[in-house]
Amino acid sequence: MLSTPTPHISAKPGDFGKTVLMPGDPLRAKFIAENFLENPVLVNNVRGVQGHTGYYKGVKVSVMASGMGMPAIGIYSHELFNGYGVENIIRVGSAGSIQDHINLYDIVIAQGACTDSAWASQFHLPGTFAPIASYELLSEAVKACDKIGATYHVGNVNSSDCFYGDHVGVPEGLGSVYGLQKMGVMALEMEAAALYMNAARYGKRGLCICTISDHVLKGAVTTPEERQCAFTQMMEVALEVAVAMENK
Repeated sequence: MLSTPTPHISAKPGDFGKTVLMPGDPLRAKFIAENFLENPVLVNNVRGVQGHTGYYKGVKVSVMASGMGMPAIGIYSHELFNGYGVENIIRVGSAGSIQDHINLYDIVIAQGACTDSAWASQFHLPGTFAPIASYELLSEAVKACDKIGATYHVGNVNSSDCFYGDHVGVPEGLGSVYGLQKMGVMALEMEAAALYMNAARYGKRGLCICTISDHVLKGAVTTPEERQCAFTQMMEVALEVAVAMENK
């Protein structure tokens, strides 16, 4: 266990709920707190990541930004799991579709997370490790999507360490994307694999729910403002999961 405050979180013991929603963007964390939570309180603002705790349908729930990439969510999830007793972390982020039938604003629920990251190397495992979501969180997310009538897809995502690179704008550089598409990977993002591995290592639960913000192969995109405020179905789904998991 870590002592609190932790190196990157200034909150006191008990400041976080059992479930924490983690968008990448601090402004999205602020939006969720102000628009969905009752009596939200800012419990952490180290590096401006905006951690808030309030109540949703009578259940204590927290939301805190993770920043971008696996090293960032890896640090914050480690400290929340080991310092603050958090049991469930649900990433609520954006992703780029690489399948023709998965469109802007669709929700993708990451059953598994392929990755080009070396994150697993720290655990000294033989062979490769398959990062997967908590089935309990995933099944509750599917129920919530069905309840509100959301368009959603369940399957693999790819968590990459690279957003920019030599492949950008170079036709032959898209070969890896087409390879992932052939294998049925739904979308590209940058955090889920590290979250899933940390959750596995510490006996906790992790889930990645993303809204499609752009289509990598079709060139369709959303604006930063839309990504910050318009992904409300995904937020509602994650909060319903938090409520369902409160007594589990």
